[in-house]
This record gives sequence, structure tokens and C-alpha cells, in this order.
Amino acid sequence: MHKNFKGVEKTVFGRGSFSQLKEIVEERRSENDGFILYIVDNYFKGKDLEKRIPAGPKDIVTFMDVDPEEPTTQQVDELRDGIKNSKGIPAAVVAIGGGSIMDLAKAVSLMFTNEGSSVKYQGLNLITKPGVYHIGVPTISGTGAEVSMTAVLTGPEKKLGLKCEWTVFNQIVLDPELIASVPRDKWFYTGMDTYIHCIESRDGILNNTYSTAYGEQSLALCRDIYLGEKSGQTKENDEKLMVTSMMGGLSLTYSEVGIVHAMSYGLSKILGEKHCYANCIAFQHLGDYYPEGVAEFKEMVRKHKINLPTGLSKKWSEETISAMANVSIRLEHMWNHAIGTDWKTKVNVDTVKDLFRRL
Repeated sequence: MHKNFKGVEKTVFGRGSFSQLKEIVEERRSENDGFILYIVDNYFKGKDLEKRIPAGPKDIVTFMDVDPEEPTTQQVDELRDGIKNSKGIPAAVVAIGGGSIMDLAKAVSLMFTNEGSSVKYQGLNLITKPGVYHIGVPTISGTGAEVSMTAVLTGPEKKLGLKCEWTVFNQIVLDPELIASVPRDKWFYTGMDTYIHCIESRDGILNNTYSTAYGEQSLALCRDIYLGEKSGQTKENDEKLMVTSMMGGLSLTYSEVGIVHAMSYGLSKILGEKHCYANCIAFQHLGDYYPEGVAEFKEMVRKHKINLPTGLSKKWSEETISAMANVSIRLEHMWNHAIGTDWKTKVNVDTVKDLFRRL
């Protein structure tokens, strides 16, 4: 059966478009209990952006810190329960931050209308009711979370997303001015998340004309941003990166990610590594699976003088390597896309352990 996925309903793009957020949220005021819940990256507390959030007197602005991992099911449940018990159900949930804040907000919006813990919804199409209207305002670009139908959560037993058509944002606001202050290392790692999305999407069995169209354009923009004559953090490249992130997310939505992301999940779940950074750590060692992509990635690393660690596995115990491998191999859809439908005849937990020993 072909995928039949829901896209973002409304998108506003351009410098200064953040100023339209007030107008956007006011259209939702009559819904549910009438207040707006803003979930904002803790990085912006006390900074200029905090003053620009169009919060009314009844609205809630909560600053969240999800470092060093992805948001947790516990964070989602506690945030939902606290607000629902004290004020009710918001008219809209607004995410202002990076990919982890995006995923946190997507999950919280769903849990306002679905009973029980978010743990029981980790998986595909387990959500039974649409969530609260939710709006994404990315302040860092690359993860594709602004268009993804997945809200990745770390639970007590697994790192796995809440994935369904209702996870997708109803509205996104793409203002390139908001990513201008991103630290250089994060600018690189998150941009490489998009690049890796497109490579994995392209180099697997689920790739098709639809995913290729978005992926190839995203890759072309990545090359301009990170390898072109005017590469680097510039205003023009900030605009390109926002579009690159969106297109990369759409490419993998109709295709799939692969081995890099499977390993990244292991690194994040067991060692607490941030997703984009973990992708880069793993990707540099997977040239036999993604030869063209890894070669070009290493060129980008050299050009921007990024110092990626190697020899990490020498410090890991066999127990740690086994734990990461067991997390990774359970992501069967990723291995299926990367290796083929017969992947279980070619890959087992010992194979994955050997991949982690490369790092």
C-alpha cells in the first residue's frame, strides 16, 4: 500500500515572519479553554526573543531544556498533566526552538486528547484522536522536525516516536532571522542531519520519484551552504538552510532513514548523545554503505574545520556496545530500507556491534 500522509496545513516563510505569530494564534482563541501554551527552548529565557513572544495574560509560556537527549515520555506526561489539571486544554500549542522542542510540543499536543502515558503511544498509528492545534517555529534548522510526522521520545524502555498523521504541525513559521545566532558547531551538526536524511532516503529500497525530487534539491542546497564559494553562516545561507531542512524532512517522509539513524538512536538512548551529533559520529564510519555521501560529508567536515571524535569505542565496555546494538537493531524499518527485505539474513546483533566498534 502506498503512503497517504498528511502535510503541514499552513506555512509562512521569510525574514520577520515571526511577527505574524500573534495574528496566527489569535485565530485559535475560541478553541478549548482559550489559552495558548508556548513551549520554548530554555536557551531563550531572558533573551530578546522571550520579549517578542505574543503571550496574553492567560497564556502559559514554559521554558524547557531537553539536553542531552531527545524529550522523554516523562517530560511529556508531566507537562500535559500539570497544565490540564490547573488550566484545562489549550487552544493551541506553540513550539519555539530546535528539533527536540518541536518533538516535545507535537507529543504534548497529542497527549492533551489521548488518555494515559505517552509511553503506550510510542510506535506507528497508535494515537486514536487528533491533538490540539499545534504550531512550529524552528530556531535551528536541519532536523526536519517542522514537517515530520514523528515526535521522537525517549521512554523507559525504548527511544521511539509517536508517529501518525496527527503528529504533523498544523502551521509552521519559518523565519531565517531566528537561526542567525546558532553556534557554529550546532549549525554544522543540524545541517548534516538534513544532509544525512537525504543520503539515507536516496540510498535505500523505499526511495521513489517523490522523495528524490525533494531530496536532490535539498542536497543541492546543502552543497551550496557547506561547500559552495559562499559557504558558511550567512543571511542567504540561513534562508537556504530553512528550506533545505523542510525538503529533507519531506524526502524521508515518503522514503525512510537508514543505518546512520539506527545507530544514532543507540548512541542517544544509551549514552545520551544529541541526535544530530550522534548522526555525524556514526556517518563518518559508514563509507561502505554510503560511499558517495560519506566522502562528501568528510569534505564538509574538513572545509569547516569540525573536530569529530574517533576511537570512542575503545572506552566502551562490551555491555555498553551490546546495549546500543540492541536498541539499533530493533529499528527494523530502518534496516529494511537500507539493506533490503532480506536484511535479517545479512545483519544480526553481532554485525551491529561491529559497526559500533568502528566509532
